[in-house]
Amino acid sequence: MLMKFGDVESAERIFRSMKKKNIITYGAMVKGYVGNELFEKALDLFEQIHFSLTNVTYTIVFNACAKLCNDRAMKVGKKLLAEMPENYRNDNITSTSAINMLMKFGDVESAERIFRSIKTKNIITYNATIKGYVGNEMFEKALDLFEQIHLRLTNVTYTIAFNACAKLCNDRAMKVGKKLLAKMPENYRNDNIT
Repeated sequence: MLMKFGDVESAERIFRSMKKKNIITYGAMVKGYVGNELFEKALDLFEQIHFSLTNVTYTIVFNACAKLCNDRAMKVGKKLLAEMPENYRNDNITSTSAINMLMKFGDVESAERIFRSIKTKNIITYNATIKGYVGNEMFEKALDLFEQIHLRLTNVTYTIAFNACAKLCNDRAMKVGKKLLAKMPENYRNDNIT
């Protein structure tokens, strides 16, 4: 709770005073560091964990690595991904965090492998992958994947797709953008995001 209010020092003091720490207390601290944009501290503490990791811990650390996006983050994130148990790979939230991280690293191939391995993809997984393509200036691939979605689109999906169309700026992008605009629900039209 202290971390949510930005009181990192008090949270650290309490954490240090704890005699018995577990994966939940470590995870809460790492998440708190990430929430306060102290990504290096998040990785420092993560590297001290000597417990079995939960899917939540994997997700938090993948997010920290994606935000930090430097050599250390790439090393930690890819090592963590290589060691991740198979049963966590079926968790959409954890896998989506890994996709986001890899896309930020520019490792599109590895992100695509994870995307393909997810049995039941949700819209958030599609969004992360399409956004990753856009971030890596692979606008055609972004639209290709967008056109494969057979799920209910969110305002985030519309925003990412419009962004891909704007960046691509060709006949196909114009057609997709116009079609998308025509299908967009009225309540999304008033959203500041889209």
